[in-house]
Amino acid sequence: MKAKASPGPISPDLLTMLACPVCHGNLLLEGDQIRCTQCQRRYPIEDGIPVLLADRAQQPSSS
Repeated sequence: MKAKASPGPISPDLLTMLACPVCHGNLLLEGDQIRCTQCQRRYPIEDGIPVLLADRAQQPSSS
């Protein structure tokens, strides 16, 4: 089992260059995850690297 390290700082400049792989929305850093501002999917950050894979995204909870 791979241990998860705490995420390193992610540059705001990097976030402006990245987009959600599902809907192409803007991304925001929230703690140890990156959240899409449009579809609300959350992507993990592992070893300081954003994992922007659709199958690794946390779906928004439906209320």
